[in-house]
Amino acid sequence: MPHLVIEYSVGGHERFDMTELMRALHAAAASTGVVQAPDIKIRAISYDDYLVAGIRDGFCHVSIFLLEGRTPEQKLQLSESLRTSLSKMLPRTKSLSVDIRDMDSSAYKKRLLPD
Repeated sequence: MPHLVIEYSVGGHERFDMTELMRALHAAAASTGVVQAPDIKIRAISYDDYLVAGIRDGFCHVSIFLLEGRTPEQKLQLSESLRTSLSKMLPRTKSLSVDIRDMDSSAYKKRLLPD
């Protein structure tokens, strides 16, 4: 169920492969044990128009949406693991950030087609 949404600037980075970054973040998240690898969904959104502190510096921000119930310690572990992975993959990007959002389990609804 966890959703990782990567938002990033089109410029301000050394060259990188988004699929490789998504795989690295998937591995980092799963390695914590806070989330299960088969449940992780990742998508990326690039921005042509952006400012960071009023200028066009590079950024990469990861939002993690989880069903409520994780402890603050688990969220910190997950956040730090993802930030470390981002730092390794994008060492010269000016702004790297991670945010974890709890989703209300009574309001979250999904539909899956059978295999």
